[in-house]
Amino acid sequence: MSVEPAAVAPRRPRSDAAHNSAALLAAARVVFARSGVDAPAREIAAEAGVGVGTLYRHFPNRAELVAAVFTTEIDATAVAATELLNELPPGEALDRWVERFTRFVATKQGLSAALISGDPAFESLPAHLIAKLGPAIRMLLDAAVDAGDVRSGVDPIQLLQAIGDLSHRAPSADGSPNAMVRLLLDGLRLR
Repeated sequence: MSVEPAAVAPRRPRSDAAHNSAALLAAARVVFARSGVDAPAREIAAEAGVGVGTLYRHFPNRAELVAAVFTTEIDATAVAATELLNELPPGEALDRWVERFTRFVATKQGLSAALISGDPAFESLPAHLIAKLGPAIRMLLDAAVDAGDVRSGVDPIQLLQAIGDLSHRAPSADGSPNAMVRLLLDGLRLR
């Protein structure tokens, strides 16, 4: 008679490990915005207040760290759409969300090159971005259309791509929407 091994439930990370991981992600976000995604690992570890070994235990290679930062930023940007819509009138919520998305794009120096590098760690990121931010901008657009703030018939994914392209090509110094993004948003308005 053979005995099947009991299924082992996955262990939750220790609280210090979870704290270190969160600190590393926050530090990487700051360092990537300041120095680009090719910044030295020691700069990220120093910003997080941990050793380089701790960085590599959590993120064995740079691609995994970049992907984790990018994914958490996408998720936070998506969640912001609902929060803004609950706090502000629809047209203003759309504007504020576009500001946030513009800052997201502007602070990802070097990420475009990383995304097309062929590294398998990045393969799912474009689909994740569309899956999370597509519904977010659609919700904001629908609410703004229903409120009479913006014209109907705007494809949310095309709008997201246009804002991303304009933000990436000509980011403003303070991370706010540049003049072309403002012009694009102004073109959506109903007079």
